[in-house]
Amino acid sequence: MKSFFRYFSSREGLIAILCYVVTAGFSTFAFAPFSQSYLVWIAPLGLFYIEKKYRGEWKKLIWHGFGFALVFYSFSFHWIYHMVTVFGGFPWFLAGPIFLISAIILNFKFPVFLISFSFLVKKVGRFFPWLAGVAVLFSEFFTPQVFPWYWGNVVGENHILSQNAEYASAYGLSVLLFVFSYFLFQSLKLQRWKKIWNYLFTTGKDKTRKRKIVFGLGSVFVVFLGFWMNGAYLFYKWENVKPLGTKEVLIIQPNAPLEFRDGRSIAEEINLLMERIDSLAEQGAGKDKIDLIVLPESGVPFFSTHETEETKMTRLYWDRFESMMNILALRHKANVFYNELDVDFKDGIHTRDNLRSYNSSALIGPNADRKGSYQKVYLLIFGEYMPFEWMYELSGQTGRFEAGKSLSLIPYMETTPPSVTPLSPLHWFDTANFNPKAVKEYYGKETISEKQAGSFLPLICYEVIIPEFVRKFQGDPDFIVNVTNDKWYGNSVETYQHHTLGRMRAIEFRKWIVRSTNSGTSVFTDHLGRNIKDEFTSLDSAAFLRGTVSVIPGYETFYRRYGNLLSWLFLTISGSFFVFYVWKFR
Repeated sequence: MKSFFRYFSSREGLIAILCYVVTAGFSTFAFAPFSQSYLVWIAPLGLFYIEKKYRGEWKKLIWHGFGFALVFYSFSFHWIYHMVTVFGGFPWFLAGPIFLISAIILNFKFPVFLISFSFLVKKVGRFFPWLAGVAVLFSEFFTPQVFPWYWGNVVGENHILSQNAEYASAYGLSVLLFVFSYFLFQSLKLQRWKKIWNYLFTTGKDKTRKRKIVFGLGSVFVVFLGFWMNGAYLFYKWENVKPLGTKEVLIIQPNAPLEFRDGRSIAEEINLLMERIDSLAEQGAGKDKIDLIVLPESGVPFFSTHETEETKMTRLYWDRFESMMNILALRHKANVFYNELDVDFKDGIHTRDNLRSYNSSALIGPNADRKGSYQKVYLLIFGEYMPFEWMYELSGQTGRFEAGKSLSLIPYMETTPPSVTPLSPLHWFDTANFNPKAVKEYYGKETISEKQAGSFLPLICYEVIIPEFVRKFQGDPDFIVNVTNDKWYGNSVETYQHHTLGRMRAIEFRKWIVRSTNSGTSVFTDHLGRNIKDEFTSLDSAAFLRGTVSVIPGYETFYRRYGNLLSWLFLTISGSFFVFYVWKFR
């Protein structure tokens, strides 16, 4: 321990800390919500300096990798601590170690990059920028993550370069970043450029080697320019695509409470919540046509509208919740997509051990008929499940959720504008006297004929940031709907980062994204990955957001069809070339 403090108080240790800060700081300010994307090209320089200084010293590289991971997490993902204490319910003396452990294990990409890059450079023995791209891709492919983030997501803050995600997702942008950034790092020494210049323009030198140098340096500029040109072409192409139609979508952000451990009255808080939802829907919809109303994850927490033997037995079903959703649909003649809890019993055996809970979102049509539901497949560790049974004793807040099985799209119905009739519209307070059936009977004269208008791809919470998972959905959606509850992370940058990581799905699928959050930030994102008018709802607020969503013509993009094929080809070809080079020349 003494040697540890002695090292980091020395000049050498202070330089190492500066390198950690450079990488963490510049990448943080290049990412959301600051979005100064030009800074990302500087961020990897700290990694390159440490690798060069300790090349081949594997233990030191591993320890410095952990240093990068910890400082990076402290800069960009400090909200993890808030999540562990609020979402997971852990006390501070356990939350601190959990944060440190997650910073190291879930950012193992830093030591893996340093080791793999150092190994490649040491074996090749020459300046070859593409090795940095190989190393970063290897580290992103083969290290575990709970909140998957990639360097390419930071590059994706640039709207032109981000268009390349249609082919290579964030992985391809990660390669571009590290190849060009390493080129910049090696270019910091002017003496090196003088030597190259003199060598190339001196007669009598090895012409074959000259051609190799020109090809090696030129390839970096050609690829860099190619990414920009292809991005500009794709941007222009998709900006001018004529949509098949548009849909009017209303996002309701209710700012629902997380829990009631502070002694508040549950009945009073839920009553105020339902009044807010009712009022926000009425204000947002007005007298105009609305095709879809979207409530976020945990918009009405702890309850279900799915009337089954299981939900009634577990007291999750609440008829007033169902009545309110029916009112929203019938009052505005709209589809309503909302989040709820759902349960069943394994093998039909009604015991506590066989009870299975689901994080579910359901859709009812304009006539208040249940049309479909989606049960979350990709569950969140420490929030929806624990990796080990004994850990549940540490956190009473953590749920015991089961993963859903279906990856089907959600169909929605054609709608009509609300008709002007003598009927007085129903509101939340009416649900005290109107059960779900009575609500339907009240609006019975205004029943409309229904036919399917299309379908959308449903994603709950952080499922949207996992590209390999999202492309498993079958069919051609009109758009993507992501419902989430970012309130667990407090008033932090998490909600902006969450959205920015998921924003790449709009480009990979060339579909709009409707992002509905419980307490901010809700937003509409188009098929170019642009946030419409940069109109984000405020944090910790109740609000509504209305937008016109374009339905982009069905088009199976390269990434959706082939996934990470280009990244795997790059790794395979680079690995084969590396083996051949070492065998032939070393």
